[in-house]
Amino acid sequence: MKKLVLNLVALALVLMGALEVNAQIQTPRPSPTAKISTTVGLTDIDIEYSRPSVKERTIFAADGLVPYGEKWRTGANSATKVSFSDDVKLGGQEVKKGAYAVLTIPTEKEWKVMLYPYESGNWSSYADKEPAVAFSTPTMKSGNMIESFTIDLHNLRDASASLVMAWDKTLVSIPLELNVDDKVMAGIKKTLAGPTGDDYYAAASYYHDSGKDLEQALTWIQKATQVDEPKFWQVRREALILADLKKYEAATKSAKKSMELAEKAKNDDYVRMNKKSIEEWAKMK
Repeated sequence: MKKLVLNLVALALVLMGALEVNAQIQTPRPSPTAKISTTVGLTDIDIEYSRPSVKERTIFAADGLVPYGEKWRTGANSATKVSFSDDVKLGGQEVKKGAYAVLTIPTEKEWKVMLYPYESGNWSSYADKEPAVAFSTPTMKSGNMIESFTIDLHNLRDASASLVMAWDKTLVSIPLELNVDDKVMAGIKKTLAGPTGDDYYAAASYYHDSGKDLEQALTWIQKATQVDEPKFWQVRREALILADLKKYEAATKSAKKSMELAEKAKNDDYVRMNKKSIEEWAKMK
């Protein structure tokens, strides 16, 4: 009986706990999280930050919520995070592609902006580290009072934009430059130069595996293999296509070449496969 009572008490406690969990009250976050994803030119830019509000407080001042001359997480809660898919210039400074935590030191006339390779949302963990990039940018008076802290990208052009941070009556606009021309020109040169050896190999492999036109597959694979430094797996594919065309002598020659290249590359699997094929095709001649 005593054991039964204890079990009932335990069950009641579990049920009460479940009710407490389900009955949790949700309230608005004082500083909600914002996420921005924008493509500028050919570069993807993502920004994640929290948005505190003025709420009738003094924000930027010697004795404000964000004191002049002190490091600020540039938002609230976690460290502000900005990510670039390509190398860019921000505030005139070179910034390598990747994700960064953003800390700032606001003063009345300028902000010092510091970017740290992103490790975590714990903004204080960056405070004593050397930033990867640092620069100063002048402050401006915003035309209207901005209640909630805002980060956005304005003035979007093919190769430039402005990264704007604004709160209360203070605004900073940081020039962002992107090297679009080099990226476009590289794409043009690559496309107009025609298919690469890997492209021909992929097309030939598809035709071969799908049982399509083997003569066309052979034409493509030989465009990949008839170069100064052919790849052993591509020459192996040439040998297999030749064998399926019943051109065993040529297939054997290609297999031997693939085997030699594989030996130099120390790839024992391809050495074994080619040896086995050469032995099989010797019986077919």
